[in-house]
Formats: sequence, structure tokens, C-alpha cells
Amino acid sequence: MSVQISHLRRWFAAGAIGLLLVVAVVYFYARSKVQNALKEVPAKIGIEIQQSAQGFTVSRSEQGHTLFKIQASKAVQYKQGGHAELHEVTITLYGRDSSRFDQIYGADFEYDPQSGDVIGRGQVQMDLEANPEGLIHPDQATPKELKNPVHLTTTNLLFNQKTGNALTQEKVEFSLPQANGSAVGLSYTASTTILALQSQIDVAFHGATPARLTAIHGTITKNPRVVDLDLPRLQNGGRRATADKGTLFLRPDNTVERILASGNVRFESSGSGSEKVQSNQLELLMAERQDTLRSATFSGDVRVENSGPQPMQGNAGQVVLSFTRNNVLSTAHSQDNVRLVQHQNLATASANAQDVEVTASVIDFLVADGRRLRRADTSGAAQIALRPTPGNGQQTLVTAGKFQAVFDDLGQLASVHGTPNARIVSQTPGQPDRISTSNLLDASFHPGSGIDSIVQQGGVAYSDGDRKAWGDRATYTPGDQMLVLSGAPRVIDGGMTTTSRTMRMNRATGDAFAEGEVKSTYSDLKAQPNGALLAASDPIHVTARTMTAHSSPAVALYSGDARLWQNANVIQAPSIQFDRNHRSVVAQGLPTQPVSTVLIQIEKSGKVTPVKITSERLSYADPERKAHFEEAVQAQGADLTITAKVMDVFLQPRDQATSNQSITGTGAGTGKIDHIIAKEQVLIIQPGRRATGEQLAYTTSDDKFVLTGGSPSIFDAEQGKITGVSLTLFRHDGRVLVEGNNTSPTVTQTRVAR
Repeated sequence: MSVQISHLRRWFAAGAIGLLLVVAVVYFYARSKVQNALKEVPAKIGIEIQQSAQGFTVSRSEQGHTLFKIQASKAVQYKQGGHAELHEVTITLYGRDSSRFDQIYGADFEYDPQSGDVIGRGQVQMDLEANPEGLIHPDQATPKELKNPVHLTTTNLLFNQKTGNALTQEKVEFSLPQANGSAVGLSYTASTTILALQSQIDVAFHGATPARLTAIHGTITKNPRVVDLDLPRLQNGGRRATADKGTLFLRPDNTVERILASGNVRFESSGSGSEKVQSNQLELLMAERQDTLRSATFSGDVRVENSGPQPMQGNAGQVVLSFTRNNVLSTAHSQDNVRLVQHQNLATASANAQDVEVTASVIDFLVADGRRLRRADTSGAAQIALRPTPGNGQQTLVTAGKFQAVFDDLGQLASVHGTPNARIVSQTPGQPDRISTSNLLDASFHPGSGIDSIVQQGGVAYSDGDRKAWGDRATYTPGDQMLVLSGAPRVIDGGMTTTSRTMRMNRATGDAFAEGEVKSTYSDLKAQPNGALLAASDPIHVTARTMTAHSSPAVALYSGDARLWQNANVIQAPSIQFDRNHRSVVAQGLPTQPVSTVLIQIEKSGKVTPVKITSERLSYADPERKAHFEEAVQAQGADLTITAKVMDVFLQPRDQATSNQSITGTGAGTGKIDHIIAKEQVLIIQPGRRATGEQLAYTTSDDKFVLTGGSPSIFDAEQGKITGVSLTLFRHDGRVLVEGNNTSPTVTQTRVAR
């Protein structure tokens, strides 16, 4: 867009000079000079010339001012039909106020008194020159300095002194220091004061900006002072301007005040990238300083196209360009359904590159150095769309009450600020829209790849299907499709609500990453009658320092002092992985910070005893009602401690546990141990005795421990040590059953006072 604008100002200036030249040539020649001077020549000739003479001079004066002077080296008396001839003629025209020193000269002129025609035979030349000193000293002397007169050459010029009309069908050539030009055929009608250049108008400009102006026909009227050109064409190197019609409106001093081009107005340039501007109409307002533009207004279906390294297209109902001194473009105002599209170069763009499309009711551009865009401001409803390139099916729509765009030194979009009611919608075929809203947004662009990042602030809200999020600030990077929320973010995803200091969400995969004071609450849960530890319909809560959540399957990993609980059931560990669909937990501990949970044991007598179990790893699946502990496992009750390398704790179904707890009135909502299987390096510690073995089976219904494997043994402070193939301990009455093998069966029963 910036390149086209800089070219336009040069074309406008060149066009104004060319059209002003045509006005000056025709107006001064046809109206002020030919009519005032040649009209008098035949009258003088008819009165004073009857025979040949040498050194012929004729002049006419009014009120002490010489109007014109005709000089000829030879005069020939009338021929048959009353014609007269003059040879080597010079006609000097001073004007009624002596402000001119125009000259018309040629070798042969002919006069017909009957028709009133004066004809310049052969070549006729004209020099048009202003003489400001003549207003002060009207003595008709040659000006002290001739300043670049306009020179014209034609043939067979006919002037009728009766009608005041003048015409020639021949070629008219003219020149001045800045240009040379020509036309074929010229006519002046005195009754309408219209001068017509019949055809083939051609003006060549030279100097710093060479150009060529052509038209097929032109007319000039005096009142109002208007110049009309048909099919004007302006060519300047690789740049070209065309229209169906061009109209110049002149000031009283014949300088151009306004230029109006209409019908298929087009500006084109070629080079490293072709540029085109077209509209139905173009209006140029000129400053009083000659050749200086004030403004240029394109109206009606304005279209801009640039096929450079980053192709661009634009359209609007109207575009107004404003200029400072020296025709330097300063601002551009576009309105009425404004649309700009910047295409990415597929040969150099990144894989995630997208075309950028801006639409608005009004866009105002600020231009730097007359060449490149510096800033753009929208008014009314506005939208920035990131359109997918081939192979990229996602598009993003960004809207706000107002946008302010900033461009880099190359005129490429660098950043956009939008407020209020900012809204971002990401659309992917076959997926629900992803929508984020805020009070304001700031988008930064990377050349060749579209948006680099978007920052939203103030009441940020995000929606992606069932996932919804809120925060004070959000940063989105399309490259990795990561959305980062900060400022007390809150995320709801399918019954899971999570708060933290910061939250990162991958919009492509649906994964979420929370950091700092993480707290999740799982609600909308259905009761699982056959479940145990997490089977209730009450919310499940998790706290940790960080969280990583996956959308499919719905698994979240909590790390850093993680704690999960439902009612009185609690699991604590350095990290906890929770699967909400299966209500399963995998907790990982450390040697210095083990996994910890508390279950309850209901003794045969109905006594409820809490059991704290620690280990380096815990895995639990609620449908199986089994908690699997590994490495340094320790289960500690009120008067009992069991350690082992591996331990499986089976829980009672929730309905059964709830019924038992209702009867006892204690331990409501806590997982109730049904039986325990422990393996490897099993140790049972009770007050006054220790028992070891490789495998333990414990059932709560009869408070019975069965130790087997590796020659289980029991040491009692009073009875000593007992070893056997199998040891059975009855916790409620202190009995111990020792069994031997087949070769030496041994049964020992002893009673230990408790």
C-alpha cells in the first residue's frame, strides 16, 4: 500500500503540469491573442495597402496603449478576389493592459476581406510571454528578461475576423522548459468560448520525473474555466495512469484548482512487484502553489493490488489522500466497507503462515516520509482475520471496538492494539469454535508468517467446547497454539474446576498445565455402589504446586506436595496422577517423602481404628477396590504396625462400608479395609511381640493374620521365639497358631496376655 501511494503523488504532480500547459497554450492563443490581434490586421490591410511596399508596419492603440503591432518585410496588393498577402510577418501582441509580449510570426499570410478569413500559409510560430513590467511602464518595449516563453508551431491557421472563430486541421506543436507537446487539429468557437483540441493530444515531460500525457480529444471553456480531456493517459517509466475522462477546474489566473478523473480510473506500475489502484472517480485538490497537491480522493469501488514479495489487496468505498509540502503524502482516510488483505509468500512463509485480512467501517493511515505506512486506526466495528493458507485449515477472527496498527520500516504490519470488547475466534473444520474475550488485546506480527502472539488483558474469558477459562491476562502464540492465563486463572473442563497462579493450555491437543497453588475440584460425579475409596458422588479435591492435565484420556498429573481427598479419604504424595473417568490414582513418593493415606479398620468387636499407610508408590483403581503399595510399605494402626515391600489393601464396597459405618456411627465416608495381602520382607509389630514372613494375609472380619513363606516366625517377650511353616495370629484374643510341614507337623497354641 505504501509504494502505490508514493507513486501516485508523482503521477498527480506530472498530470497537473501537463494539463496546465494545455490550458495556457490554448487559452492565451485563442482568446487573448488571436482574437485581439489578428481581428484587427485585415482592417488595417484593407485600408492602407493597395500596392507592394517594403518595410511594412501596422499598429493599433487605445488610450495610449498599443494593442498590437504587425511588421512585414513585404506587402503585396490585392489579388483577384480582393485577397492580400504579407511576407516575413511578425505580430506582437501587448494586451490591453500591456502585460503581454506575445509574438506570432511566419513567412506568408493571406487575407480574404469578403469572408473575413486570415490564413497563415505554411508554418506559423507563436511565443507566449508575460510582461509584468508593462503594467508599470506601458511603453511596449521588449521586456528586459524573457522568462521561458511557451513556443507553438502549426500550419494553415485560419482566423475569421467576422465570427471570431479560429481553426486548423494540422498538427500543433508546443514547447516549454519542462515539456514538449502536440495535438492534431484545433478549433475555437467565439460564441461559446470553447476551444477544442481535436485529436492526438500528446505531451512529453522531461526533467527529474519524465512522463508522457496523451488524450484523444480535449475542450476548454472560459466561463466556467474548465478543461475536459477524453481518455487521458499518463505514462511515467513503469507507471501508468488512465481514465475515461479528465476535467480540470481553473482559477482566474488559469492555475489548476481541482482535477476530476472519472470512469475506470486506473494507476499501474511494474517492477519488482506490480501495483494497481482503480476506482470510479478521482478528485485532486491543488494548493495555490503551482504543481502542489492538497488531497486526492478516490471514490466508488476503490481497489488496490500489490503483487510484490508479500502480495496485498484492498478495497473501499472511498479513499482520501492528504499531502504536505512538495507533494509528500501524510495521511490516507478510507471508509465504506474497507478491506485489506496481506497474502503470505508461500515460497518463504513458515508452515503456520496465514493471510491477514483487515475489515472496518473506517481506516485512517499515517504515512512516514510519504513512502511507507507508519500507523493505521480503525473506527466502528473492525475485524482482523487470519485466513488459512493451503494445508492449514484453521482460521482466526479477531474483533474489537477499535484497532490501532503499527507498521515496521518496510511498511509491513508489526503490531495491533484493540479495545474495547476484544474477541478472538479460532475456527477449525469439524471442531467447535475456540473463543476468547477481553477488554483489550495486543497482537504482534512476524514478517512472512502472520501473527506471532496475542496478549489479552482485563476480564479474559476463554471457551473451547466443554472447557472454559477465566483470568486477568492471556497470551496466545499461534506457532505452538499455546494459551497462557495469569492473574488468578480458573478453568472448568467437564466438571473439573482448577485454579492456580498461571495456566497454560494447548489449543491443539487440549492439554493444560497449571503452576503455583494449584487446586482442582472434580464435581458432577455419580456414586459408584461397587467402588470404595473414591466412589461417593461428593466432590474430589486435589491440591499441588503444578498440574498437567490431558483431555483424552481425562488424566491429570499433580506434582509438588500433592494432596487428593474425597470426604475423609486422603492421599498425599510428591506427585499424584488422577484419572477422573476411571477414578483411579497413581501416587509416586520419594524415600524422604513417601506416599501417605489413611484407611479405617473395623474390628470384630466393632471398634473403628484408623490405619495410616505409607510407601514410595501407590496405585488405586476404584472399580477394583484395591490399593497397591510398593517399596518401603508401612501400615500403622493404633497398636499394630505392618511393613513389607509390596502390599495390596482391598476395601469393602461403598454400600457395605456405608452400612457398617452407619451402624457404628464412626468413620463415615472413609475407606474400610476388607483384607490385606503383603509380600516380601513382611514384619508385624505389636506391643511385646514381632512376627516376620514373606507373605501376609489379613482379614478384618476375624482379625486374623496368616504369615507364610521363608520360615515365618514370631518373637514374644514372654514366650520366646516360635518358627514354623505358617503362623496364624488372632488379634482379638492373642492366640497364635504355628503349623509345620508334612514331614514334621507341629501345632502350637499359646495364649499371650494382652
